[in-house]
Amino acid sequence: MIKLRSKRFCRGNSKLGSGAGNGVKGQEKGEIKWELRPGGMLVQKRESAESVGEGMITVRVSIVSKWHEISIESTSTFGELKMILSLVTGLEPREQRLLFKGKEREDSEYLHMVGVRDKDKVLLLEDPAIKEMKLHALATPCRTISV
Repeated sequence: MIKLRSKRFCRGNSKLGSGAGNGVKGQEKGEIKWELRPGGMLVQKRESAESVGEGMITVRVSIVSKWHEISIESTSTFGELKMILSLVTGLEPREQRLLFKGKEREDSEYLHMVGVRDKDKVLLLEDPAIKEMKLHALATPCRTISV
């Protein structure tokens, strides 16, 4: 959290305000709390209890025709989500591809930094290369070589 002091840019009376309240409701002595958004934009911090990047969220993960609801810290990474999903699905984390908003996400990316919020949907796909290797290994019988 970044704290900055606000500066008054206009003098005394403004045409839009009544002049009686000289400040925004809920702010004390001109102090404003700021936050840095994922895109790099500095904005005034919201005063809600459900702040972005804080607490537990529930992520709905779609696997072909199945849904799983996973509760996870919003500050977790996609790699940590993959580890939890490996317990539920049986797919190892390296076999998983997670897509959010149409993009495949890297293991090191944080959920809150890419905009994952409570009840958002994430698509889980099995890595096609590993799936093909598994199928190829099952189709090819083991051969023993005698020396």
